[in-house]
Amino acid sequence: MIRTIGVDPGSRYTGFAIVEGDGFHLKHIHHGTVKLPSSRPLCERLKIIFEQLNESIGTHCPQFMAVEEVFFAKNVKSALSLGQARGAVLLAGSLSGLSIHEYSALRIKQSVAGYGRAPKEQVAAMVQRLFHIDSALEPDAADALAVAVCHISTWSSNLRWNTPGLS
Repeated sequence: MIRTIGVDPGSRYTGFAIVEGDGFHLKHIHHGTVKLPSSRPLCERLKIIFEQLNESIGTHCPQFMAVEEVFFAKNVKSALSLGQARGAVLLAGSLSGLSIHEYSALRIKQSVAGYGRAPKEQVAAMVQRLFHIDSALEPDAADALAVAVCHISTWSSNLRWNTPGLS
């Protein structure tokens, strides 16, 4: 069994989730969304992301961090803000000594929903079913749960097939 923190980074909302599993069994530990006030300067929002992820990492002690890769941004300013949010996420994981792995949205969706172009709603519904979560999930937390599931699934497959790089 491994414990992973999955993160869906964003400069306004950053989803995170702690999941434990072995590729066959999954256990939901914790999830949430860091809601960042747009009225605050970006440097303060980055600090909030960093501190809240550090707190969750310290409380739940994951071994791995899985992060969704950036695949597009609406404009240059959005791309820069998102890149800086990802930097805060990666720094929190790195300073905590976690093994960090990045996955494309296509791969995450394929892992959870069986189809790489599944809509966000379908991925969220699958995550709710996997973890028997009755209440509605915030979209960023659902994405973070999917990222964690993707990592555990990938880790398990690579372990079975003796593929280096994820242990």
